[in-house]
Amino acid sequence: MSDQPAYKIIDQPAQLAPLLAALERSDEVSLDTEADNLYHYRTRLCLLQFHVAGEISLVDALAPIDFGPLWACLATKHLVMHGSDFDLRLLYDLCGFRARSMFDTMLAAQLLNRQRVGLASLLEENYGVALDKDSQKANWSRRPLTPRLLDYAALDVYYLPRLRDLLTAQLEQLGRLDWLDQQCRRQIENALSGFPRDDENDWRVGRSERLRPPGLAVLHAVWHWREDWARKLDVPPFKVTGNDLLFKLAEGADHGLSARALLETINLGKRHDRLAPSLREALVAGLSRDPKTLPRRRGRDPNHHPLTAAELALQDRLKTDRDRVAAELQLDPTLIANRSQLALIARAPDKISDILLPWQAALLRNTDALNPA
Repeated sequence: MSDQPAYKIIDQPAQLAPLLAALERSDEVSLDTEADNLYHYRTRLCLLQFHVAGEISLVDALAPIDFGPLWACLATKHLVMHGSDFDLRLLYDLCGFRARSMFDTMLAAQLLNRQRVGLASLLEENYGVALDKDSQKANWSRRPLTPRLLDYAALDVYYLPRLRDLLTAQLEQLGRLDWLDQQCRRQIENALSGFPRDDENDWRVGRSERLRPPGLAVLHAVWHWREDWARKLDVPPFKVTGNDLLFKLAEGADHGLSARALLETINLGKRHDRLAPSLREALVAGLSRDPKTLPRRRGRDPNHHPLTAAELALQDRLKTDRDRVAAELQLDPTLIANRSQLALIARAPDKISDILLPWQAALLRNTDALNPA
């Protein structure tokens, strides 16, 4: 890996002051984060990568450091990030951080119709740099972090300023810098909703709407069984077992199989002896439960009736016009409006400015669909 940048590691309280001083002197900072959502039940922020005034600092977010002053200072800066949605939601949920303004290089690449918009692809294409793909899915909560992981983390922010400059020039040439600014502002606002909160109907996974009452009762039981084990083992639920296995058990219940017969249809892998007894208990409980006692699925929003025939026809015309405009601009059509947005516009064309960003609305507002002869 060529052009590996130097970096400082911050894992002690006294080491934070120089970074804060550098931030105070700068209007802009390149930022990335690493989390452990692939390895633990509850996601933790593990590492913060900063590129400030030409220097890179890797901050151990699990260290016993008071990060309050860091968040306060960072909230006044313009950020350069790549694929910021997860990072911003993570920082808001766990740290209460809200960005002031931002340039997201992934959003910029999308508006330039780049076919590959991942950071690794952009760095390889523009600078001949190959990121260590294995490090993307590393356990960032394990200490000490290896030199390989630290090198990877530093590269994640090292090229962001020059990549930003490159993409800025190309967007400016196409007159799309304001489009990006609107996209970034919306991303910042969307992050304030954080990640989805726990819901009593989270257990309705996969094709649960196809199940009959016995299958639903078993699905509810085994989904909570998996959650209990994931919490106990401190791993993401998918590392206990996947949704396919849960749904297979639920379908078996719909076919009248007993708990013992259901267990014989699946493979729990190397954790079989540890998990099987409690899974059998969950299956017995699910099979004996009155399905009428299950949490009720929320009803349809009374404000969102199915589209009328006229509205469906308008939606089709909007899609045709959107696709034509997108082809002329060489854009992914969904960047202008996705399917659900087209449906909302078809239902209430006069609310297009509330549904889309200004640049998106401007592209659709003058189309034939919204301006019939």
